[in-house]
Amino acid sequence: MEPDLDEIELDLFVEALRRRHGYDLSQYARASLKRRVQGLVRQHGLAHIGELTSRTLRDASFLPQVIEGLSVPVSEMFRDPFVFAALRTKVFPTLASYPSINIWQAGCAHGEEVYSLAILLEEAGLYDRSQIYATDFSDAALARAREGIFPAREARAASQRYQQAGGTRTLADYYHARYDLVKLDESLCRNVVFANHNLATDGVFCEAHLILCRNVLIYFNNALQDRTLLLFADSLVRGGFLCLGTKENLALASAASSFAAVDGPARLFRSVRAT
Repeated sequence: MEPDLDEIELDLFVEALRRRHGYDLSQYARASLKRRVQGLVRQHGLAHIGELTSRTLRDASFLPQVIEGLSVPVSEMFRDPFVFAALRTKVFPTLASYPSINIWQAGCAHGEEVYSLAILLEEAGLYDRSQIYATDFSDAALARAREGIFPAREARAASQRYQQAGGTRTLADYYHARYDLVKLDESLCRNVVFANHNLATDGVFCEAHLILCRNVLIYFNNALQDRTLLLFADSLVRGGFLCLGTKENLALASAASSFAAVDGPARLFRSVRAT
């Protein structure tokens, strides 16, 4: 059988990105990675993946565009509002027992869930003693997240989800609308640190009472999912909470014994490690 040139070129691209720039995507879900790489080829008017590899190797200024194209910054404020409702009722009461609270939002994309969390913490009276560490491996996504600017057309649906999540005010209290954009109140960022962190290669980021990593693991293969979940287990304080995406689970993961389910549909878990 004749070798698949696209597969060979994809392998070479992944190896070039790792050796030249230190980004290891070898354990990302293959089909999803291939779609994103081919999307970069089309976006930049290249003939094939080999041309993308050559430009990535030789043009350092091109790297941010590559990383932005490989990331999946798809989110929305109060996505799956029942998850945020579960955080408010089943996690916040425990967080309230700590004098200070560390929260790690891993894979924060453009920051929609970071701001959602900040709003609910504010309404629960917990935000002033909370520190949210919002991380992503894409500097472009982090820059967008820091701005806190989103299309106004998304505001109505976001407002409905906010109410469904148990919001006690109106979402409009937290943003300023101008033309076709809304900018979230800068006070929501006062306790947020945005930072670059790669779940595929980097280590423990902070000691956290709550970690949210929603709809990120679905883009990893089993080995990288295991690595990431073990990283989260090592990062959580004893009794800390982990929130995954609604299509994600850890039942078959190496770290499964480190967690107990708190809310199955909301994919909420609690650390039960011995030390």
